[in-house]
Amino acid sequence: MPMTIDEYAAWAASIAKVEEHPSNERLSYLGLGLAGEAGEVADHIKKLLRDGWLDQAGLVNELGDVVYYWACLCAATGQQPSEVLKTSAARINRRLSEAASR
Repeated sequence: MPMTIDEYAAWAASIAKVEEHPSNERLSYLGLGLAGEAGEVADHIKKLLRDGWLDQAGLVNELGDVVYYWACLCAATGQQPSEVLKTSAARINRRLSEAASR
């Protein structure tokens, strides 16, 4: 049975040993990990533009690493990833509605 995003976040937090009240250093580590992995995603896109082909397997691996750090940060800040996604979708839909009404 597949994991929900909330189950994945709990698993990732246990692997990363995320505590209930992580230190600023730990939060910084997770944030920098997220930024680093996002940079690796960008590097795959850069290589697509430069070389004309996409290493799709490599890109998928990096996207998984992005999700891992994002999920750890959700757990570290006491957020349920499903709620973060719900809030994000609502915010994006609101922006789309506002843009369409202009």
